[in-house]
Amino acid sequence: MATLLLRGQPIGSIHGVLFDKDGTLSHSEPHLLDLFERRMTVISDLWRDAKGAEHLRELDITLRQAFGIRDKALHPGGTLAVAARQDNLTSTATVFCIFGCSWPEALALAEMCFERIDQQFSDDATSRPLLDGAKTFLEELTAASIPSAVISNDTTKGIHAFLDHQNISSLVVDCWSADDQPRKPNPEAVHQLCKRMQLAPQQCALIGDAETDLQMAQDAGVGCVLGYLGGWQIRPKLPTTVHQFEHWKELALEADP
Repeated sequence: MATLLLRGQPIGSIHGVLFDKDGTLSHSEPHLLDLFERRMTVISDLWRDAKGAEHLRELDITLRQAFGIRDKALHPGGTLAVAARQDNLTSTATVFCIFGCSWPEALALAEMCFERIDQQFSDDATSRPLLDGAKTFLEELTAASIPSAVISNDTTKGIHAFLDHQNISSLVVDCWSADDQPRKPNPEAVHQLCKRMQLAPQQCALIGDAETDLQMAQDAGVGCVLGYLGGWQIRPKLPTTVHQFEHWKELALEADP
């Protein structure tokens, strides 16, 4: 057990910490923007083949709105930033329905798009660097025997690829991914991850950059909930959190006697 300090002030005693990944540990925005543009290229080609050129411009505009694309930035609360791959696929199919597809046709078209991108776009985690100061804090937790875990809507493979590439796998004891059920932001995801860590939620801190994650943490009874603001060009709005910070150096640990 240790006391978590925010800007030098104690905010709670903790036995473990749960971390979101994208926008909290990893600088994911450039990768996600690139992924979206690649998807749009494939969508345009597939739509033109299936439906012709009609509605292409409107389709592009609507998909950008749906996924939270704001000029050359990504809204931190948007579907692309927060939701799992399957949710993004469903959102894409829903937009196709707006422009005249039946649901079976829209779903098949969205699945074809995502599969094509999976084949063309190798995600080796090199495009999502660790945010400045995050590794130092993870190392402090490990030195204090405070276990860390990742709770993310990325796949298990994606989480481990990121941890391995950043050489922080040894600093993280477990993860809960989009492959696990229930997925976040269901509070039961927190309960199950804490159970695997042999900790109660009230003994843990959860750090994330999305309102859905932080509300999930509160609903799950997490003892200390922190909102991270430094991972995106557009500052996240996190109204339910008392504790917010912009840089990992604002956090520190104090060993309990």
